[in-house]
Amino acid sequence: MTHTKEEFINALKDRTKQFVLRSIKLFRALPSSEEARIIGKQFLRSASSVGANYRAVCRARSNKEFFAKLSITVEEADESLFWLEIISESGILPLEKLNSLMKEGEEILKILSKARGSSSH
Repeated sequence: MTHTKEEFINALKDRTKQFVLRSIKLFRALPSSEEARIIGKQFLRSASSVGANYRAVCRARSNKEFFAKLSITVEEADESLFWLEIISESGILPLEKLNSLMKEGEEILKILSKARGSSSH
């Protein structure tokens, strides 16, 4: 099934928004330790930036602005995955509680990276 460019953009807008909402739920589920609070805030900042910056990508006024904003979105998605790894590897939360969100973050990162690669030509 093929989608129009507009359908793809809207689907990715919704997907990145859902990623943010799921990240908020994860943040709320973190234990109340000092390190969980600090790492959790870093994670929530980068995860929420994925959705917000993708919306900015969609409003870009030039190819140069599109590429710059998309690059920020790629960096924030990658940073979100980093913090999820830290949450798991430090023992703040078990990997099983993070797997689904990590998988979604990886898929979003792949889509955004591919879009950035094709926009630089």
